[in-house]
Amino acid sequence: MSLFTDLFLYGLVVPILPFILVDRVNLPKDQVQGQVSVILAAYAGASVLFSPLAGVIADRVSTRQAPFLLGLLALSGATIMLSLGQSVPVLIVARALQGISAAVVWTIGLAMVLDTVGPNNLGKTFGSIFAFISVGELAAPVLGGVAYKKAGYPGVFGMAYALLAIDFVMRLMLIEKKVAAQWDVTEESGDDDEEEEDQVGNAGEEEDANEEEPLLRKKEEENYKVPDGQSKVVKSYPILYCLKDPRLLTALLLAFNQAALLAAFDATIPMEAEQLFGFDSLKSGLLFIPLVLPYLLLGPVAGWMVDRYGPKPAAVLGFGYLVPVSILLRLVRSGGTSQVVIFCVLLFLNGIGLALIGSPSIVDASYVVQRYDRANPDFFGEQGPYAQLYGIQSMVFNLGLTLGPLFSGTLKERIGYGNMNVVIAMFCLVTSLLSFIFVGGKPRIMKR
Repeated sequence: MSLFTDLFLYGLVVPILPFILVDRVNLPKDQVQGQVSVILAAYAGASVLFSPLAGVIADRVSTRQAPFLLGLLALSGATIMLSLGQSVPVLIVARALQGISAAVVWTIGLAMVLDTVGPNNLGKTFGSIFAFISVGELAAPVLGGVAYKKAGYPGVFGMAYALLAIDFVMRLMLIEKKVAAQWDVTEESGDDDEEEEDQVGNAGEEEDANEEEPLLRKKEEENYKVPDGQSKVVKSYPILYCLKDPRLLTALLLAFNQAALLAAFDATIPMEAEQLFGFDSLKSGLLFIPLVLPYLLLGPVAGWMVDRYGPKPAAVLGFGYLVPVSILLRLVRSGGTSQVVIFCVLLFLNGIGLALIGSPSIVDASYVVQRYDRANPDFFGEQGPYAQLYGIQSMVFNLGLTLGPLFSGTLKERIGYGNMNVVIAMFCLVTSLLSFIFVGGKPRIMKR
């Protein structure tokens, strides 16, 4: 719910920012576009900068609920400033506070998910989570525009305050697993956790089962040992050592590309719909339904596939599948209902690809860091490296959300929408190839 709230409020004010700047700040219209870009960039910049710090804080405090509530406090303050602010600096600070809140929510929220569900159910869980929050991210601009048109600023921010109130109650009711374990005598032992990790490893690394497997596993764990004599920086932020692993770096690349793809659709669909079909903001917003629907329906199924077969098949097939369906967006032309239908069908097909790539990144990154944690139990501290990992993951994801619109918008202006999608397809192809090599461990064909 907290992730949904964060992304929903992120997108809710996007369509009304130009009106706030003109009506309330009295900014000349020729300066609006530039100031909107600065205000939006403040969110992403704050989130990128604060995410690693949020990971450090989360791993060093005794309870993760306290910073979780502080993140909501920052988000509430940001919403109040946005609803009442009458100057550009106030609006920039408000969006920066939203970015800080996002860093805390994503970093600590995902760490608490791992604490709760364990490594063996990450794919299905994260698939469901990302399917749910993607609806908020893509639907918020539409609802914000409709609410502003029908009820003005009170309608928009009334929706925001209501969602914040619900989120606040749910965060107060949250019980961390380690707290619940004090009252649950049936809590599973550490051996069960290790068995879950082994099951994930078997799915992800395609190892042959034979009598030498225990010896091979022991030898493999030695590869994750952190040697003595690390610098003070690495000791203070130990996840940095793990970033030497190409498999982890590839998993982070998947997160960046996933976010960039979502942001590219968000940035280009409304403009393309207006140019091709003369759609207003409401009709353009409705085009996101065929894009989001398969994500919502297939996200949990794709996550189950990751749990069952490992992250490699979903990553390779997902990004590989996006290559042809992205290129097919070149087929859309200016016209009537038939062209709108073609556009919707192609967006639906792209939504299937987005559902497939929703889980592999975070699941594989979690598994790699778990290996380092098991091989070096004293190196990462009592709470482990997971909040630090999700801090890095959040930073990379938000960087994708920032650069995706800039990259796609520039390409669209210079080479057109169809050619832009060809370039995006090539990036998906490269990502698919890298996923085949690194995600889930090296494939059998490269081990011989």
